[in-house]
Amino acid sequence: MAKAKELATPSVTLSNLKPAPGSTQSRKRIGRGPGSGIGKTSGKGHKGHKARSGGSTNPGFEGGQMPIYRRLPKRGFTNPFKVTAIPINLARLAAVSGGDVTPETLTEAGLIKNAEQVVKILGTGEAARAYAVRGIPVSAAARAKIEAAGGSVEA
Repeated sequence: MAKAKELATPSVTLSNLKPAPGSTQSRKRIGRGPGSGIGKTSGKGHKGHKARSGGSTNPGFEGGQMPIYRRLPKRGFTNPFKVTAIPINLARLAAVSGGDVTPETLTEAGLIKNAEQVVKILGTGEAARAYAVRGIPVSAAARAKIEAAGGSVEA
């Protein structure tokens, strides 16, 4: 019995955690003398833009050539009045207490943050019971499942 305990793997705790051998390397200490191999110019060569502090080009820089984001025309626009509905699947309606599904009952069930948010009920999942949906847009698949379960949908 004593031998079995000796062969058992030691338990892993925060006090004995360490990385796998060879998986970590010591930090490269740049500019710490000629003995380090990366002293003096610190691996940056002699002079030039990339030898300076903060010296690197922006992500779109193409060596002075007109960058592609300036060569290509701008197209389209973003509609500031776009309204995107929060999708709620049929399976999540089980959280609503009672049979009425309105923006207020969805808020009480914690499915949306407030009753002013635009919501649409989608048909993923099954209608657990007969729901009376009022004041919420419903997809065609969700409407069919709700009505098949004995519920109703009012616009």
